Amino acid sequence: MTQDTPWWKGATIYQIYPRSFLDTTGDGVGDLKGIADRLDHVAALGVDAIWISPFFSSPMKDFGYDVSDYRRVDPLFGTNDDFRRLLDAAHGRGLKVLVDMVLAHTSDHHAWFQESRQSRGNPKADWYVWADPRPDGTPPNNWLSFFGGPAWHWEASRSQYYLHHFLKEQPNLNWHNPAVEVAMLEEVAYWLDFGVDGLRLDAISSVISDVHLRSNPPVDPQHGADNDDVLWINSPDNNPMRFQQHVYDQNQPEVVGILEALRRVSDRYAGDRFLLGEIIDRDGGRVAAEYTRGTRRLHSAYTFQLTQDRMDAGYMRHVIRQVEKEIAEGGWLTWTMSNHDRARIVSRFSALPHLGGDWQALARQMMALTMTMRGSVCLYQGDELGLDEAEIPYDRLRDPWGIVFWPDFKGRDGCRTPMPWRAEAPHCGFSTAEPWLPLGANHAGRAVDRQEGDPRSVLNAYRRFIAWRRRQPALRTGDLTLEPAQAESVLAFQRHGGDQRLLCVFNIANVAAEITLDGAWHPIAGHGFEGDTLDADGRLHLPAFGVFIGEAG
Repeated sequence: MTQDTPWWKGATIYQIYPRSFLDTTGDGVGDLKGIADRLDHVAALGVDAIWISPFFSSPMKDFGYDVSDYRRVDPLFGTNDDFRRLLDAAHGRGLKVLVDMVLAHTSDHHAWFQESRQSRGNPKADWYVWADPRPDGTPPNNWLSFFGGPAWHWEASRSQYYLHHFLKEQPNLNWHNPAVEVAMLEEVAYWLDFGVDGLRLDAISSVISDVHLRSNPPVDPQHGADNDDVLWINSPDNNPMRFQQHVYDQNQPEVVGILEALRRVSDRYAGDRFLLGEIIDRDGGRVAAEYTRGTRRLHSAYTFQLTQDRMDAGYMRHVIRQVEKEIAEGGWLTWTMSNHDRARIVSRFSALPHLGGDWQALARQMMALTMTMRGSVCLYQGDELGLDEAEIPYDRLRDPWGIVFWPDFKGRDGCRTPMPWRAEAPHCGFSTAEPWLPLGANHAGRAVDRQEGDPRSVLNAYRRFIAWRRRQPALRTGDLTLEPAQAESVLAFQRHGGDQRLLCVFNIANVAAEITLDGAWHPIAGHGFEGDTLDADGRLHLPAFGVFIGEAG
């Protein structure tokens, strides 16, 4: 990187789910002091920044994504002073800090909504999306909630419905009202004034809906309800949202204006403050490119393309072609294969016949693949241990999404279980009390202390690769060019930037493969993947889950 390159360009960001990182108070729930106590682990990975999922005041119906006070740390996690100490400790280790801002909705406990729901004539009456019923008393349109059922809830005191894209306890703000925009920008500015380095913007493509409240059209019956091109976000098969094209409740033209307003706020601050948007649109690559193009919108965005239950060389070529086409005119993506909303990488992909077997080799390869794509990278806590999805019995489920759609869909609890720090300690060192969710059955064997001393462990593979990647300008900020397909299981692309040109080759299969390299490439060392063999005639022999990275010349 040059001195003028902003820190987030090509950065590696580590997501922390505070409920499940480390509990220091003995209540079974992680907290801000716990994050501070384990910052050395994060810094040792070599990442550039941490993103902390919501820790603001909340009734916790959706575990912090239902905010009742944006400026106050929830007592469950600590105090504002605890966050100040955490922020200082992170900065002292060279780590940037992003906080999670939920801009589309609040909790129904928020003071604004408590006032708004009282009558149609109070000062906050138009701060949320309210609508009269249709003549037959039914909701104003056919919009559906992500968590099941209509996206409208009846409020008797106003004789109106209010909109909620998620839980009924998460009423949608009315961003068509200028007063709402002013108020929410002040909430954003509060944390930037506090000293955070950026904001992760939750479900930003759903921040505003059609002002005319037009009904969504049905899915084209020729495609069916499970067509990936129609589905706007990962969702269980039995979710009725699959039967609609989300034309009017997501990704409206006015979103761009909101993004530009957010950027004007962040640009007031020194130090390359960073805006990262979550895109939950059916055409994520195009929307991410639109939302990050130029210098007046988001700095970056991430989509759910690599969090699907699919992983093969053909699919990856499709994703790369699509994204490279969309961002040709500008824009910057952040890649992720997992987060607090999706099943763990190892479990998702090990279930595929061509990827079953060696979970450690699979975890290492998926890490290298994510970190060689063009863009920045988001890692989720536990990825660096190769954690698998925990099996949570129904009576221990906490996620409202999973409870509604059980047993076809078990929700998000399985990827939100506590971090295992010490294999032999009670609850693997996460807490002295029974954790809010049980640890995975295999997680003690994958604990941090078990992996630290093993040079072949997934944890040490992450440390080596991240440190190596930081020294490769072509990977941090360079361009990407796909190589022609030679074998069904092999994905290859070039990364080039400045004077450096790299060839990245992945055998996305549990059996060996061979291809012929076009041009003079020699293996480059230091990244930890040295199991391939390159013959003098350019034949590259890749083992199962093999990774080859070569340099031109």
